Amino acid sequence: MRSRLADEIRPGNVTRSAGLRYPWPTVKAEADIESSVFFAHRKPEGPLSGFVQLFWYWSGHPRPFVRERVLPMATVELVIRLESGRTSDSGIAGPRSTPLIIERHATQQLLGIHFKAGGAFPFLGFPFGEIHNTWITLADLWGERRASQLLDRLNDAKTIGHKFALLERWLVWIAAQPLRHHDAIAFALGEFESAPGLRSSARVAEKVNLSQRRFIDIFRNEVGMAPKLFCRVQRFQEAIESIQHQQAVDWADLALSCGYTYQSHFIHEFREFSGLRPSEYLGLRTEHLGHVKFPD
Repeated sequence: MRSRLADEIRPGNVTRSAGLRYPWPTVKAEADIESSVFFAHRKPEGPLSGFVQLFWYWSGHPRPFVRERVLPMATVELVIRLESGRTSDSGIAGPRSTPLIIERHATQQLLGIHFKAGGAFPFLGFPFGEIHNTWITLADLWGERRASQLLDRLNDAKTIGHKFALLERWLVWIAAQPLRHHDAIAFALGEFESAPGLRSSARVAEKVNLSQRRFIDIFRNEVGMAPKLFCRVQRFQEAIESIQHQQAVDWADLALSCGYTYQSHFIHEFREFSGLRPSEYLGLRTEHLGHVKFPD
């Protein structure tokens, strides 16, 4: 009988199966990637499942070196470069409303945590809003001694499954507060994620019996950005996801389906968040849905 871990952690050729094996909406597979890339992931169980979307491992890249533009996301990513060993090369990218430029190498071995919206706040020792549009190293996040300890343990772990298990235990140990959202934020996230273009912070604040100012402060501290900006970024990501496999797009129809009042409003938002016109984005997509090519 196969173990549950064997079912959860499976290597795959990204060219054929990443879309099926990686239920993270910012990733897709493209048939024209020839290089072998190793990928595995694991979903957490228990209390972490409400805060962590998945743990992932990725090694290799189809090209020796490439720069990519990562489009804004309202979620948080912790990325550990196992091949480096330096705490300054690993860290956490906060929720973003601006693009982030990254460098990728064929020799990289990356281990990461993709948090759910607002999911990283129990593991920080400061208000979540302070890392909006910011990259923080592991040493800045947890101190040099603890960060080095984590890297040493991860590199000593013999298998990917052991590395994932170690990360799970680490998060439970490092949590600075109980693993639960403020009741108002738990309700608000459900409302905003179900219809990011239709819910107003004033209306949600009223439903949770808070002043709008108090609600915005709590939301920013737990989620990393103000409610209105969060909804705008979520709606932008919804638009990106909806054209994942399309080559020709009816932009007017897409704008309407995602809750934009006018096509011009959609184009303005798209350019603000990505720096690209929607039609330009189609030609610059990469194997990752949230990544676009960057000029060499």
